[in-house]
Amino acid sequence: MTEHWSWLTGAETAEYTYSPPSRPSRPPHRPLVKVATSAHLHTIASVIALKFSLLKNQSTMLVFLVPLVIGLMMEPVVGTAEVMSHVTAHFGKALQQCREESGLSPEILEEFQHFWSEDFEVVHRELGCAIICMSNKFSLLQEDTRMHHVNMHDYVKSFPNGEVLSEKLVQLIHNCEKQYDSITDDCERVVKVAACFKVDAKKEGIAPEVAMIEAVMEKY
Repeated sequence: MTEHWSWLTGAETAEYTYSPPSRPSRPPHRPLVKVATSAHLHTIASVIALKFSLLKNQSTMLVFLVPLVIGLMMEPVVGTAEVMSHVTAHFGKALQQCREESGLSPEILEEFQHFWSEDFEVVHRELGCAIICMSNKFSLLQEDTRMHHVNMHDYVKSFPNGEVLSEKLVQLIHNCEKQYDSITDDCERVVKVAACFKVDAKKEGIAPEVAMIEAVMEKY
């Protein structure tokens, strides 16, 4: 565009070219994803290292905790078997006094601790009669030749740590008594109950080893 302004200034006619104002320059394009700096990478690496360290520590803790938990779970079972060894050793002391009354010969059962042996079969009627006689020595039976629950509880609790075994022992015997309650012959019924109790005690893991019983026999 050309304009003549000479009539104002008196100068010679000159041409003036109009130039429109230029637009401000745009800022450089910024990427949508921010590029991680070395500081950011260092922080990320530190976090990852910390997580691996925690996982490693947790694994180490598990190595120690798992055996501990298993040990705590197994401890009551071992404890009740140990208590049962005391009960058997003490209860078995009455066997000799009841041999003549029950007709139980040494050939059937030489020592009462062998009751828990794998190869001993609890089948002889004479053994049932002997158990009745032995139980009466400690007032463990009622007049109907069934277990006296309160007295049995107290008897088992009288041994070291007996409270951990008494409830389980009474429960197992009572369950076996209910299975054979219809048998009218007391000796036959009691030997059936004894055989049932032996099987269930082994299932529950509370049956003692013969060596455990022999180890405590001198105390009684």
